[in-house]
Amino acid sequence: MTKQTVLGRVTQLAKANINALLDQAEDPQKMLDQLIRDYTANISEAEQAVAATIGNLRLMEQDHQEDVDAAKEWGGKALAASRKADELRAAGAGAEADKFDNLAKVALGRQLQSEKEAKTAEPTIASQTEVVDKLKSGLDQMKTKLTELKSKRDELVARARSAQAQNRMMDSVKTIDVLDPTSELSRFEDKVRREEAKALGKQELAASSLDAQFEQLDSLGDSAEVEARLAALKTAS
Repeated sequence: MTKQTVLGRVTQLAKANINALLDQAEDPQKMLDQLIRDYTANISEAEQAVAATIGNLRLMEQDHQEDVDAAKEWGGKALAASRKADELRAAGAGAEADKFDNLAKVALGRQLQSEKEAKTAEPTIASQTEVVDKLKSGLDQMKTKLTELKSKRDELVARARSAQAQNRMMDSVKTIDVLDPTSELSRFEDKVRREEAKALGKQELAASSLDAQFEQLDSLGDSAEVEARLAALKTAS
């Protein structure tokens, strides 16, 4: 896939109008599921192509930097050779000085060649950088659309399940007549009330029995006190 094709597809998918597509669909949920699969596949394919484009750009940038560094290095060598030639010429070694001047010229030629190569690559690098930026932006938009698709799908499924649950509840309510005294609900309520009344009766009965036991205990206590006081009187006399 060429970068132009990738860029075109990314742009087209990123601009897709999801709501318009849903309005045209007979089964929105199935259409969303298919769109999610298509988007996921296209994003994966586009990511691979964009990664290759970025890789090529990085190689060009490395080559450009090597040309810049080489130009600087050859410039340094030319300067060193020129200074050496000047020293030799000042010392009267003209032949040796010429050799170093020739070396300086060679170094300057290499410097010039490296500078030309670096300058030639710069427009291509700038163009590729712009393409890569657009591809990255398009991919981000596609991923945002994919998130939107998934959210729409989840919302639609949740609404459908809620509607089904409400329909089932309403169907169940129709089968119960809460105003009918002969209905199962009314009979169950009567049974509960009878059980509650029975429990209250048992509570009252238990309370009455307990009070009688305490009264009997009090009576026994009084008899014992009388006997004790009688015994005390006999002892005193």
